[in-house]
Amino acid sequence: MIQCGAVVDVPAIEPFDENYAEYDQWFDENRFIYLSELEALRHFVRVGERGVEIGVGTGRFAAPLGIGVGVDPSWRMGEVARKRGISFVGGVAESLPFRGEEFDFVLMMVTICFVDDVKRAFDEVYRVLKVNGSLIIGFIDKYSFLGRTYLHKKEKSKFYRYARFYSVDEVMAGLRYTGFHNFKMIQTIFGGLEDITAVQSFGDGHGEGSFVVLQALK
Repeated sequence: MIQCGAVVDVPAIEPFDENYAEYDQWFDENRFIYLSELEALRHFVRVGERGVEIGVGTGRFAAPLGIGVGVDPSWRMGEVARKRGISFVGGVAESLPFRGEEFDFVLMMVTICFVDDVKRAFDEVYRVLKVNGSLIIGFIDKYSFLGRTYLHKKEKSKFYRYARFYSVDEVMAGLRYTGFHNFKMIQTIFGGLEDITAVQSFGDGHGEGSFVVLQALK
């Protein structure tokens, strides 16, 4: 099960505040990786429903997915998200600034690895979701090719130095503990990043692709 605790704290925000332009540029420089992940996420986003992205960053995923609201602790990144049409709210996953049962779905895109207390974050997501609402989590499986690469090199990374990576089983166990059910999974990003020269299709399940999208219902 996912363990909570002081894994990530305030210093984890600093690299994103200080290097937000470099972070945002990565999506242009790695266009096919970005678009492959975006299409996998889109598979679970239901058009016309009210959603929020937790850890919205610069809005690279929320904007094209039609998600109008985003939460992030980095105000500098939030300013970029606003320019992309996102209603940005400063805040953290463990204490969401919303009423209960306010959203039809919640997106967490590569967010859980930077959350200090994942259990509390899942509890908050559960609180703000409507009954039968869905949580969509996009993450790098720590046992995948890319997950092992990031783990090996994370001390040299500006952005992943404070990150904690999780396996699919760990994420599912944490969601079950919170009360989520009816899990569905797809995967993409097959092979090394340098091998991706076109938008990749996604497949069911996990274990082959490095990027996993998991949907769970309240």
